[in-house]
Amino acid sequence: MVSASRRGPVRIAAAVLAVTGAAVAGGLAGGSREDSAAASEPADSYRAQYHFTVPDHWKNDPQRPVFIDGRFHYYYLYNGDYDADPAANFGTAWRLATSSDGVVFADQGVAAPKGTNANYDLWSGSAVVDHADTAGFGAGAVVMLVTQMDHPTPAQRLDASGPQAQFLWYSTDGGRNFRPHGEDPVIPNGGRADFRDPKVVWDAERGRWVALIAERDRVSFYTSPDLTSWSRTWEYVNPGIGTIECPDLFPIRADDGTLKWVFGVSANGYATDEPATFAYWTGSFDGTSFAFDHAAPQWLDHGFDWYGAVTWENPDAPLDSRYAVAWMNNWDYAHSTPTWTADGFNGTDSITREIRLKRFGSSFSLVSQPVAALADIATERTELGDVTVDGFLPLDYRGDAYQLEADVTWETATNVGLQLRRSSDGSRHADVGVTETYAYLNRGQTGYPAGTWKTESRTPFDGAADTVHLRILVDRTTIEVFVDDGRYVQSSQVFAPRGDDGIALYTAGGHATFRDLTITEFASVAQRPARLLADFEGATWGEGWTATGAFAAAGPSAANLVGQVGAQVADTFAGGDPATGTVTSPGFTIDRDFLHFLLAGGDHALGVEPATSVQLLVDGQPVRTATGDDSPRLRPVKWDVREFAGRTAQFQILDDATGEWGHVMVDHVVLSD
Repeated sequence: MVSASRRGPVRIAAAVLAVTGAAVAGGLAGGSREDSAAASEPADSYRAQYHFTVPDHWKNDPQRPVFIDGRFHYYYLYNGDYDADPAANFGTAWRLATSSDGVVFADQGVAAPKGTNANYDLWSGSAVVDHADTAGFGAGAVVMLVTQMDHPTPAQRLDASGPQAQFLWYSTDGGRNFRPHGEDPVIPNGGRADFRDPKVVWDAERGRWVALIAERDRVSFYTSPDLTSWSRTWEYVNPGIGTIECPDLFPIRADDGTLKWVFGVSANGYATDEPATFAYWTGSFDGTSFAFDHAAPQWLDHGFDWYGAVTWENPDAPLDSRYAVAWMNNWDYAHSTPTWTADGFNGTDSITREIRLKRFGSSFSLVSQPVAALADIATERTELGDVTVDGFLPLDYRGDAYQLEADVTWETATNVGLQLRRSSDGSRHADVGVTETYAYLNRGQTGYPAGTWKTESRTPFDGAADTVHLRILVDRTTIEVFVDDGRYVQSSQVFAPRGDDGIALYTAGGHATFRDLTITEFASVAQRPARLLADFEGATWGEGWTATGAFAAAGPSAANLVGQVGAQVADTFAGGDPATGTVTSPGFTIDRDFLHFLLAGGDHALGVEPATSVQLLVDGQPVRTATGDDSPRLRPVKWDVREFAGRTAQFQILDDATGEWGHVMVDHVVLSD
């Protein structure tokens, strides 16, 4: 989480308008050029200021968050071996970040590692909280259905060509760490070339699970009572929108009270001059199949870089609104981002949106806006009031990460907009605006992904209304444009050079007034990567660890405990309960907010000798301690260590007990926010 000191009060600033005359400098957008981190970050950093970014290396598809103990658990595909070569080391794991508001995230590290079973990589899927223990892993277990290759050969591993199938993984520690449920698929392939991205939802009316699976030109529907045995019930076929991926299905109540189901997919609509983002349809769902209100899809975003989107429940109003996020990239140019060279990562998400369903005449459409919590990290607001422009007007403001908002009105103007990320000489800029028939985002006169013709996106707009509300999110490599109520949104990457940070207003065909023009800046939400202190997967306790007594000549043990991460744990049984001694980590700096680990074994607390316990030592004295519960089931333990920030500590395992349950088991010690 971002510390409180980084949030602070919003400061209201003034800005000066620099008028350069009525002539339009640098030209206008709207089709005329269609073919043409944190404070410690270096000055040339491209890391987004207030958008989610992977801490290092690579991310792509978001995985739908689940809500556990008051926090969203957001998983995403992560490749710690990424080296910018798409043909090398491209396997993905599931990494976890947690958030209470969908804006500020805390990295928790890899939750489901790749290469740990015969099926190797983990691709997209979905996690659910199994409250009723339908799968048998325990009430409240987090279960994920995920695509992997079904026992790929070494050659298939290298090019990810193994047969795709659906596998179960599960977590008994609140979704922090997952284990595979065997190595065989619960939904086998059946000879399909494309068979991936399962999306699981709970059908409360019929008391069963529903899964949607993407199969290139179709989506298949499955049902299950227990997440392990599945029956294919129906399929939707659409060969006209490219390769279909990442399906979605959810109920939502419209603003007029009508309850609708929404079916969505990530798809490529370029063949029909439509986006390659999130296509959706409204309709009804009978537990087996989906009935469409209209055959043609609508699109939740019309930009070039809003792909692999997921939506999830608003826990405060599950039927009234949902949240949504997408990967801000495109497979046509996924490896061209400047963030890899500058900052050692490639992977940025859109801002989290709140989406609602709204009636428009006889039809329904999703509308979206940035989540309200974005305002909580505002640090400075520049209020310009009402600004009238006839031609061209630069602002005396410079920045590369902000929100700009205004109500724009005009009488005769035929093109009204803004130049963003403008160079000092005016030769480079990205343009946002509206014409008499469409709204646009044009990145053609600034840096944009290499080798792409995708320079200008458009959405319908009725210029006869003579007014528009624009809410524009600009960050270091992205621009997102919300027009009016957010029925139409455009999100694209823009790779402007650092230093191209000006703004100008423009019109053609008459003047326009930008009313209540406001620029808001935000605190950095860059995550501090989680630090794994011990996984106990080696032959020794770990580099720098010391041991006494019976454990001096011992090491981690192979085990298969409930809740275990990996193949081994630290177990002080060491041949029998009479074994005693300590296992102590080297000193480490407390530079995160929480210490997490898994604990099982004897219930013998420190201070009531003999003990089987673990301690956090500061200056050699225990400041936190925990013991087992006379059970072999590893349970999660979380210590708040913020009061010791900056101090040196050690993690110690102590076993003084020699009787029944005279040992303790520990696994996966992690520092995180």
